[in-house]
Amino acid sequence: MSFAVFADGSANLPAGMLEGISLLPCEYTIDGKPQTYWGDVDHFDAHAFYEGLRSGRVVRTSLLNTQLFLSQFTPVLEKGLDIIYISMSSGISGTYNAARIAAQELMEQFSGRYVHIVDSLGCGFGNGLLAVQAAQLSREDMSAREAAKILDADVPHICQYFTVDDLNFLKRTGRVSGMTAAIGTILGIKPILFGDSTGHIISCAKVRGRRKSIEALANKYAEKRQDLPRQQICISHGDCPEDAGLLASLIRKITPEVPITICQHEPFSGAHVGPGMLGLFFRGVER
Repeated sequence: MSFAVFADGSANLPAGMLEGISLLPCEYTIDGKPQTYWGDVDHFDAHAFYEGLRSGRVVRTSLLNTQLFLSQFTPVLEKGLDIIYISMSSGISGTYNAARIAAQELMEQFSGRYVHIVDSLGCGFGNGLLAVQAAQLSREDMSAREAAKILDADVPHICQYFTVDDLNFLKRTGRVSGMTAAIGTILGIKPILFGDSTGHIISCAKVRGRRKSIEALANKYAEKRQDLPRQQICISHGDCPEDAGLLASLIRKITPEVPITICQHEPFSGAHVGPGMLGLFFRGVER
């Protein structure tokens, strides 16, 4: 590895995709009780977590702070390695700015070393796919500065579309109004959401019914996909594996040969989208 690659638990990566990537922990509370999520999505009890949300448990998340980055990055720089960290979107968290502050301080302290923070403008596999790419570039002995340019240029092509089953979770985070959530719930309206060019979560469509929302995600893939040798399709879900399987089957009708990774959606951002969240992530012509 020519440089060190860091991500955090929000990257949603299963063990098979973590080669060459160091994960930082995400802190949150459940009904006021502190929790630490280290990114082990394969062993995360998604059913218990999302059942807790369904039953009314309150989950609050915290940004990753500057001190965490300083403590984790310093030993790596002392070994003479440069660092690239793939951050969750600056549009939804202060984590990116906290990491930038740490990077600036460390580059002053370690003259000649390079620390680059990639603003993924996404979350979940939206930053996870970039971390996987960063690790591959490091294995190919590319310098951190060269890799940083490639990763920053790739950010606009990481497509991330998702839908939710319960609008009330979006209401709690201010994504939709109380009135919209109430009317949408009564009428069975399901939004199709995505991370825009500024990293904010916005709606790009509304459909009626769960099946239609899943079909709409597949249609977004058909519309935006790129035919690439290393195309990766990832699906994450908030305790709705059957819906994830249906989405995968629709995607395979479009491009049967492209591998699809399916896993549960991590708790850090899952708390904001709720049970029934279904997300699709891939490289596309644009977001």
